Amino acid sequence: MLEAEAVQSGYRGVTVIKGVDVSVGDEIFAILGANGAGKTTLLATFAGVVRLTGGRLKVFGEDVGEMAPWERAGRGLAYVPQEKGVFPDLTVMENLQVGSMIGSRSRQERIDEVIEIFPDIGARRNQLAGTLSGGESRMVAVGRALMQDPKLLLLDEPTAGLSPLYVEQFFEKVTEIHESKGVGIVLAEQNASKALEVSHRVIVLNLGQATEPEAVSEMTLEKLKEGYRI
Repeated sequence: MLEAEAVQSGYRGVTVIKGVDVSVGDEIFAILGANGAGKTTLLATFAGVVRLTGGRLKVFGEDVGEMAPWERAGRGLAYVPQEKGVFPDLTVMENLQVGSMIGSRSRQERIDEVIEIFPDIGARRNQLAGTLSGGESRMVAVGRALMQDPKLLLLDEPTAGLSPLYVEQFFEKVTEIHESKGVGIVLAEQNASKALEVSHRVIVLNLGQATEPEAVSEMTLEKLKEGYRI
């Protein structure tokens, strides 16, 4: 679904991502790392929000290095940023409808599917998104991304700042989305233990450099420490 070869990117002339190689298929793929490791920058580069400055990036076999974010979305890539994931002055339902601008299936059919996955937001469909709790807001953000009918979903720190109850629920939903909708997921997370519970493969970022992709079943504490360089 996604192939990154020697990918580099950054901000204002500063290189943050330093030659990352990764290939993502029909799976849940975890990107772990401490604060400042480059997880957010890497996902934003995949989405086209941060400009690629070196290497090659393909989505579903098509080179997207010079492609705008909205064009990548049209190719089946959905991105949920860590912050500002909802339009606070729009209702929950209006947020979902924004996502439906991409995709060809019936809007109502997609709304019904999203509410089936996230029943809590269905009960708040007429509530302004800016008044939701952190966990509910994240559900709306992911629901809006699913309205695009994506083939690959990029989730940046989806459980950051959430209560333990919402963290548990959210990781359950990640597995459900992958299994029920057949959506590949790239999950950037600080919560390593929970991410490893739901993921198939993993890399660890440190100062913009990544370890080799590893099957979660083969990931040991020693390998994690080596990836984090601790």
